[in-house]
Amino acid sequence: MRPMVVFTVLALAPMAAQEIKFSEKFQQLAAKAANTVDVNLDASMLQLGSQFLSPKDPDQAKVKELVKDLKGVYVRVYEFAQEGAYSDSDLEEIRSQLKQTPGWTRIASVRESKGRETVEVYLKKEGDRIGGLTVIAAEPKELTIAHILGALDPEKLGELGGFMGMPKVNSKIRYGKPVSPSK
Repeated sequence: MRPMVVFTVLALAPMAAQEIKFSEKFQQLAAKAANTVDVNLDASMLQLGSQFLSPKDPDQAKVKELVKDLKGVYVRVYEFAQEGAYSDSDLEEIRSQLKQTPGWTRIASVRESKGRETVEVYLKKEGDRIGGLTVIAAEPKELTIAHILGALDPEKLGELGGFMGMPKVNSKIRYGKPVSPSK
């Protein structure tokens, strides 16, 4: 019995290490927020949700195809009535987890408005594929953390926007400004 338990723990350890954990600190932030979004979709929930998408609708069919390789989607959005409801140190916990988990690399960090608005993008590389994406976007009154696990095609990622709790995003950005699809 004991070898089976050890084997099971060792087999599951890499999966547990892939997902960031939102500690009690984020529950406290949610309590301070005027508005919150809290999305927790593991692979089984994503597959269940994708069953409600119509293969006859081209947009829904694309999302269904994209979701089949995902292991999880976790989103936290906090909107605060006042500035200063959270600090940069609140985000160190997430950054630290990403830095300590093999394969994760910060690929972009953008600061605007004298450092009052920041966006950080982390990718998890698995061989020659993307195995995860985390975006941390911080504004004086709003904080967003989106953590997506599984095989990702960057060209198709924007198609998740508006489905299963994911915010809509522009998939093409040049010099910090959205670019129309024709450019």
